[in-house]
Amino acid sequence: MADAADDIDKLYEFGESLNDAKDKSENKQDYEGIIAAANGSVKAKQLAAQLIPKFVKFFPELAEQALDQHLNLIEDQELGVRVQAIRGLPLFCKDTPEQLTKIVDILGQLLIAGENVERDAVHKALMTVLRQDVKTSLTALFKHIGSIEDQSAEDFSTWDSIRKKVLLFLRDKVFPLKTELLVPQELMERHITTLVKQNLQDVTAAEFKMFMDFLKSLSLFGHKAPAERIQELVEIIEGQADLDAQFNVSDADHIERFISCLSMTFPFFKRGASGSKFLNYLNKQIMPVFDKLPEQGKLDLLKNLAECSLCATTQDSRQLLPSVVQLLKKYMVRRKIEEINYTCIECLLYTFHHLAHKTPNATNSLCGYKIVTGQPSDRLGEDFSEQYKDFTERLSTVEDLARAMIKKLTQGMADQNKALAAAKTEEEKDAIKTQKLNATFALRACNNILAMTQPLNAKTPKFIGDQKTNLSWKEAAKPSGPSTATVAGQKRPAATTNGSNNNPLKKGRGAGGTQHQLVNKAFSGIYDSGRSSGRGGRSWRGRGRGRSYH
Repeated sequence: MADAADDIDKLYEFGESLNDAKDKSENKQDYEGIIAAANGSVKAKQLAAQLIPKFVKFFPELAEQALDQHLNLIEDQELGVRVQAIRGLPLFCKDTPEQLTKIVDILGQLLIAGENVERDAVHKALMTVLRQDVKTSLTALFKHIGSIEDQSAEDFSTWDSIRKKVLLFLRDKVFPLKTELLVPQELMERHITTLVKQNLQDVTAAEFKMFMDFLKSLSLFGHKAPAERIQELVEIIEGQADLDAQFNVSDADHIERFISCLSMTFPFFKRGASGSKFLNYLNKQIMPVFDKLPEQGKLDLLKNLAECSLCATTQDSRQLLPSVVQLLKKYMVRRKIEEINYTCIECLLYTFHHLAHKTPNATNSLCGYKIVTGQPSDRLGEDFSEQYKDFTERLSTVEDLARAMIKKLTQGMADQNKALAAAKTEEEKDAIKTQKLNATFALRACNNILAMTQPLNAKTPKFIGDQKTNLSWKEAAKPSGPSTATVAGQKRPAATTNGSNNNPLKKGRGAGGTQHQLVNKAFSGIYDSGRSSGRGGRSWRGRGRGRSYH
């Protein structure tokens, strides 16, 4: 005990001596004594953890030795010592900015601390350093996020744990204070945008959504931003969708990621950005193998295509329309059968109208219409009567089936109301409510089909180019309820569908956009063991290495 007291007394003497000295650099022995005392008792270590960073700026030749000793205190077994040492870290770079990157790197690693008081100290220290030099600090912090390949499983586990904590710190502590921290605004918003873009090589769907939500919130991409700047956001999403890669129809993750990214771009298309690269990829890579997609993938894709068709350019429309008509004919059967997917027909009719509205004469050769625009592409001298007969017969059949289904659904909903009133258990009631909700969506889809087929029955049809037709799944009363109107033979649980217009995770996709289930998860749940959805069969994230303080 006497030795411990002596250590404390010596430390106080060293500290007082340095405080009183006018030229502190002449008291090198006192500072060396403080560094040496950091090997003493617990109380001596705590006091040393305060004094080492306080005076380090006066002894640059001892800075490395001081920091190494301080890092030993950070790894001490005693919580109080560790916390005090963490609190002192920002002082190492307050007057020696060349140390800032290293200090931020260390603090980033310390985010995985197990004790609450220790993590709180790390958070406060990081915020202090960020306010000292936000540009350098953010650059250093983002280095913990990027993909690092070919490391051992043990190293990857450590690196991955740090990475998670850094992401949560950015989300919870940094992003909400963007107005305070990102100063000067335009310069720093551009810097953090660059950092985000550099670290999206391997991210989960929810991580990508988090970053895109943040970028959308910046003034740089605000409502006054020019279209070319909004296009920058679309290009980021295009990169995540792997639009330069060959589509692999057996890779379920690829189609999910494509749909998720496509839906994310809807609000940007409405602000003048181009979706041509997405639509071109869809037309050339996915449409030719559409039949090989899983049923849910088909439905999700057609829903997204329907919404995207609103913003297609004339050139996009002309290129995509043949594939849409071909697919529409497949779903619009010529003979009356029970098992048809009304939601898919609704999607395709909606898409057809919006594409044809922008390039009406393209339908002459595809559907046998006679629309005169005065262009050679009218092809009015050619005989397309067979196409017209085939197309109108299919329209007529679908109309008859839709009317019959409306009658059936209406009667069924009346029966369901009676059954609901008679149900005795909550389980029975929930099952009937789900049936009613499914029927409601199916009824909406059938009514939309009739509204869209009727204008197509004329020799010179009127194509719908506005947004008055409200797609059936966009008014779901319950986000967890069914959003598919597949009827008679193709029923599907609602939980597997794309969601509704009220999806709370639609940031970066905008009101009215269809949010894919892949990113319909809270950020707090993205670190499950099944981190799937990867490009080329890999996870969205790569593997990494652990970090060392020293």
